[in-house]
Amino acid sequence: SNSNTNLLLKTEEEEEPNQLQLKLILPSPHPNELKLSLPKETWFNCYPMYLYQGFWCINLEPTIAFQTHFQAQPTDIFITSLRKTGTTWLKALIFSIFDRAIHPLSQSPLLSHNPHELVPQLESSVYAKSRCPDPKYDRSPRIFGTHLPFPSLPDSIKESNCRIIYICRNPLDTFISSWLFYLNYDENRTVKPEMMEEYLEKFIEGKFPGGPFEDHVLGYWNQRMAQPANVFFIKYEDLKADPKGNLKLLAEFVGCPFSKEEEELGVVDGIVELCSIQKLKEVEANKSGRVYHQIQNKWFFRKGEVGDWANHLAPAMAQRLEEIIEEKLVCCGLTFK
Repeated sequence: SNSNTNLLLKTEEEEEPNQLQLKLILPSPHPNELKLSLPKETWFNCYPMYLYQGFWCINLEPTIAFQTHFQAQPTDIFITSLRKTGTTWLKALIFSIFDRAIHPLSQSPLLSHNPHELVPQLESSVYAKSRCPDPKYDRSPRIFGTHLPFPSLPDSIKESNCRIIYICRNPLDTFISSWLFYLNYDENRTVKPEMMEEYLEKFIEGKFPGGPFEDHVLGYWNQRMAQPANVFFIKYEDLKADPKGNLKLLAEFVGCPFSKEEEELGVVDGIVELCSIQKLKEVEANKSGRVYHQIQNKWFFRKGEVGDWANHLAPAMAQRLEEIIEEKLVCCGLTFK
């Protein structure tokens, strides 16, 4: 893929490491020591998960490297979420808001690249490839994704004036999307259809990557109250119901609003269309490529519908998930369609 869409990571030859830099490379305690002291679970596809800073972490070493070394810039944009809540779609939309100044929509890099390639995930991509990358973008603003809960974000993100966009989704649809994602992409077949109830138990207990669900969601929900100029909280269901209106709000939030003229020329409609799941599914890179070696890109695009849980969840299972919403989220003013 061409360099203007990828992070430029310095090679070792380019940089003379001094003693100070060498000391900074590993935080203390070393992640391997830390692992011994943390509660551990094995996720369905055999990945170890550690209870770290109150959430279940599946990429422990890259997460610690990201927390230790990442230096935010005030112009940075962060797309934050739990897995399977609309991250891929939101990345495409935010990327397009800025890319419209560089490419006409007919030449958008989204027509040849997966959104996760254009907006890299910090702890599962950037810091997974190198513990000390130099995430220099050749375009400004830099746009990144992370699944970390708000309290675990690096201080430099919390203290800078950067913009954070958080997308959340009805827990029933999140659960089904997550279940079918792991069931489909697991090439070792460690996840089997009859494990659905066990998967639900884990989800309800909060023992899944990034979980517990309610802690993750409420961390950003409460931060939106505290810092409305820096945190934009959007529900997948609202984005689905009014993509155009919400795209305009997002563009204003990131400081790149659409002009009247652009609206009349159909730019907003064009971006909504370009980023639709139907359009993204047609892109060759999304049919056959892999951003992460263990996941085919096609698994990031399933149905993208609201309420599809009803086609997969038994009423008793749905009831249990709805109780979580009632008990943990409604009291904080957070409701789902």
